[in-house]
Amino acid sequence: MYRKIEEDLKKWQKDYKMPLMLIGARQTGKTYILEEFCQNNFPNYIYINLDKEENIREVFAETIDPDKIIEKIEILKNININIEDTIIFLDEIQVSERAITSLKYFCESDKPYKIVCAGSLLGVKINRFKSSFPVGKVTIKYLYPMDFEEYLIALGEDKLINEIKKHYETNEALIKPIHEKAIMLYKNYLVLGGMPAVINNFIDNDCNLAHVNFEIQEQIITSYLADMNKYTENTEGIKNNQIYNSIPKELARVNNTFKYSIVDKDARKVRYESSLDWLLASNMILKCDLTEKNESPLKAFVNSVKFKLYLSDVGLLRSLSNLDYNEIILEKNEMYKGVLTENYIACELYPKAKELYYYNFDRYEIDFLIKIDGDIIPIEVKSGRRSSSKSLNEYIKKYKPKYSIRISAKNFGFENNIKSVPLYAVFCIK
Repeated sequence: MYRKIEEDLKKWQKDYKMPLMLIGARQTGKTYILEEFCQNNFPNYIYINLDKEENIREVFAETIDPDKIIEKIEILKNININIEDTIIFLDEIQVSERAITSLKYFCESDKPYKIVCAGSLLGVKINRFKSSFPVGKVTIKYLYPMDFEEYLIALGEDKLINEIKKHYETNEALIKPIHEKAIMLYKNYLVLGGMPAVINNFIDNDCNLAHVNFEIQEQIITSYLADMNKYTENTEGIKNNQIYNSIPKELARVNNTFKYSIVDKDARKVRYESSLDWLLASNMILKCDLTEKNESPLKAFVNSVKFKLYLSDVGLLRSLSNLDYNEIILEKNEMYKGVLTENYIACELYPKAKELYYYNFDRYEIDFLIKIDGDIIPIEVKSGRRSSSKSLNEYIKKYKPKYSIRISAKNFGFENNIKSVPLYAVFCIK
C-alpha cells in the first residue's frame, strides 16, 4: 500500500550521507515500508533485526567503528558486503543504544554507507538516551497510521481523491451521490482507523465491515500495553496503562481537558508526568495544548497545565471504547460519534505540524487553531450536518480572522467568510 512517507525516502536516497531513522508507534508499517524501499531501490539489501539477532547486537557492544562493524557482520552472516550498492536496514534498533551511537560514525565516514533503521518506542529511547544521541548525524522521519487520503488510495479511489481536492480549492459542492459516497467511506474509516493491518483485512474481505477481524485492533492495543510493561519499570508501566486506558473516558467528558483525577482519583501531576511523557514520545497518544493567545507563534503562549489527549489512531479509540461499528455507521451514538470525530481531526492535523492547539475565550472554545500561510485560522468541528456554532461566530465577531474553517458532514461551501470542509476532506488542509 502506498504511504506518503515514500516521497521522503526517495529524497533521502539522493543524499544518503546521514543514516535515516523512522520513528513511529508499533504496527504503523515501519518495517514493511523500509523493506519495500530497500528491496526496490538498491541492488543489494541486508536486513538485521537487533532484537532477534543477539550476535549482531554484541558486535555493536564491542565496537562502534563502521569498518569493524561491517567486517564482523560479514563473518557472522558469511557474506561479502559491497558498500557501494548495499543498503543495511537495522530494525528494532531501540534495543541497542550502542547501535544508535554508531550512526554518528557511519555518517562521518568517508565511505558511502547507506543505513536505515526503525524500531518500536524509538521516540522514548531518544528522550531517555543515556549517552550522547547523534544529533545532526541522523535524518529522522515520523510514520503515523494511514490518514484518510492513504486509506482512499488503498481502496483505489484515486478519482474520488482528485474530485475532493478540486472542490476543496473551488469551495463548490460535490454532487449529492459523490458526497454521500465519501461520507460513507469516512464512516468506515472511523471504525477501521489507519492501522495498515486493519485496512488490509478490510480490503481482503471485500470492504465489508461485517467480515472485518476487529481482533486485530485489540491485538495492537494489547501489544501497546505489553510494550509499556516490557520497556519500563513495573510501576511506570502501570501508570502508562492507566493513562492510556483513561483517554476514552477523558474525551467523553463535556469539558475534555485532561484531568489526572480521571486516571486515578488520587493521581497527581508529579506522579504521572513521566508516564505522560513516555506515551507522547512513543507516538501512542497526541497532545493538544491550550494556547492563551491566538497569535503567532502559538507555542509561545501555551498553558502548561491545560491540554487534551487523543489516541494516535481513531480506530484504536473505537476499539478501546468497546463501541460497536453499527453504532457509528447507523449513527446510534451521536454523543460518542463526536468524540471519535474530534480524535479523527486531531490524527489528520497532527502529522503535518507535529503540534495541536485549542483556544478558550470568554465562555467559548475553539476546537483547533492552525497556521495557514502565516495566518491563524480557527477550526470548528461538527460530527453531523448541523453547522450552527456560537463559539465560532463569537470568535469571528471578536477577532475577525482572514477566514474560518468549519468541518462537518455538510458539503463544500464558503459563506460568511467560513470555509465549509466535509469530514472526508480534512486531508486537504495544509
